[in-house]
Amino acid sequence: MNENKSIIKSGPMLNAYPDSIGGTLDDIIKFLDKDELEDVFQSFYILPSVFNTDLDRGFSVIDYNLNKMYASKENLIELKKMNIALKFDFVLNHSSVLSSQFQDILKNGENSRYKEFFIPWNKFWDGCGEITEEGYIQPDAEYIKDMFFRKPGLPILMVRMPDGKEVPYWNTFYQEVKYEKIDAQDLMKVSDIQYVSADRLAKIVNTSMNEGKKPADIEFGKFDEYRKDTIDLLESRRKYLGQMDLNIKSPLVWEFYEDTLKKLSGYGAEIIRLDAFAYAPKEPGLPNFLNDPGTWNLLGRVNDLADKYNLTLLPEIHSKYEDKMHEKLADQGYLTYDFFLPGLIIDAFERNTNEVLIRWSKEMLEKDIKVVNMLGCHDGIPLLDLKGLLTEEQIQVLIDTVVERGGFVKDLHGEKNIYYQVNATYYSALGEDDAKLLLARAIQIFMPGKPQVWYLDLLAGKNDHEAVKNAGAGGHKEINRTNLQLEEACNELGKDVVLKQLSLLKFRNNFPAFGFDAELKILESKPESLKLQWENNGCIAAFDANLKTHTFNIVATDEKGEVVYNF
Repeated sequence: MNENKSIIKSGPMLNAYPDSIGGTLDDIIKFLDKDELEDVFQSFYILPSVFNTDLDRGFSVIDYNLNKMYASKENLIELKKMNIALKFDFVLNHSSVLSSQFQDILKNGENSRYKEFFIPWNKFWDGCGEITEEGYIQPDAEYIKDMFFRKPGLPILMVRMPDGKEVPYWNTFYQEVKYEKIDAQDLMKVSDIQYVSADRLAKIVNTSMNEGKKPADIEFGKFDEYRKDTIDLLESRRKYLGQMDLNIKSPLVWEFYEDTLKKLSGYGAEIIRLDAFAYAPKEPGLPNFLNDPGTWNLLGRVNDLADKYNLTLLPEIHSKYEDKMHEKLADQGYLTYDFFLPGLIIDAFERNTNEVLIRWSKEMLEKDIKVVNMLGCHDGIPLLDLKGLLTEEQIQVLIDTVVERGGFVKDLHGEKNIYYQVNATYYSALGEDDAKLLLARAIQIFMPGKPQVWYLDLLAGKNDHEAVKNAGAGGHKEINRTNLQLEEACNELGKDVVLKQLSLLKFRNNFPAFGFDAELKILESKPESLKLQWENNGCIAAFDANLKTHTFNIVATDEKGEVVYNF
């Protein structure tokens, strides 16, 4: 680690999409400029739709240029003037098929300098399996028994080269293949076919495509003599959407990594959240998730690059507490996410006990685990992470409770069923109880770490079931991603539960008792109580809460012993 790297401040961090409030980053700046939000946030995590992206609300990055519809360099300069540091995403595992590198492959095929920027499936598995009729290698069972695929079948996208050859590339996440509609004139250009026949054949083809059939599955009937020419035409105009895995063994990928980090630093970034990093290292016969030592070698090399640009890395990973991944990250000096806190707070409220909160707090202090903590976020409330901290029965009660309050459970990874979360706003997960939300926020700011605040949590946002309905299949996350008009968000600032949260966050941002280098004392208390005390340079912030009644008080004194904050 770079000893000269700036020390990350532990003040509260806003978390939002660039269009979450008002539709643009400029509108969010106007929101942050309101008197009520003065000195509330020390930093701002802007989700990746701030970049040039196409899918997954930003996590399929075409390039890291600013999205002109949402943001400008002037916006970033303005945030810097407001003394707000920035956190951005860097997706290590994949890029969009619309990236210039992948488009170069589609244009130039084997002559593309980027043909190994992504992972050619057959080259990767050469000697480790048998070629299939479809043209891809089926790896032998011994080589994939420890691999984890996020969707049914092998993670392959068959890519058509300019010469018509089909080449499989590794594709862990989303993919979609689209075929353009054709008309009679298109068919007449590639076949010796009369107009009326071409018109009827075009209608058959387009109807079949609308039904979801692939070109090879179309029934041509009496037009079968035009089958090959028609299929070649359709395939030559094939279009893709998706996220293609990067080949971290390619020097060009490492040039891309450094160029991206340099660009993000130029935007004013302080923290870089590494998304999907654990999928990037791959070797035949080894796990393709958290490959050891590949994962750590990757992080080390990326961190060396980050040091050059004074950036702090925040590797994002969901894993069970019992796997101790948070400890491994901390041991190597990385900042990590506290994905345990959201569920632990709800559990503490439901069981009226401080037991697990205190155990986790002590562990962070004893093992020097530096975290960014949170309540809600753009994703769901983590549950896998709690395994080992809570029992399976306690986790199930937690799931049932949040679902009863209108949340959605989404099981991922198919038959593996090893990852699940509850999608809900945190306010709704707490039963839309103002007292619980305020206590949850107070606990968050007194727990170790840097508090990250989802914009809807700040405004006591409720589950948006209409958004889920409108989003269709796979739209469960929209329950907690409601875009607000600027006026609407500003009006919410008048709510008591919002103003009190802002008071707590402003206190947390400005009172010197808190910090990564400050001392936290966990005081003796009854099981239904939680007593915490921060001390630094003579300043003291004391917190006393009742988990059963959802009440609390805070008393802060300066170095002279005078009370400077009371809640």
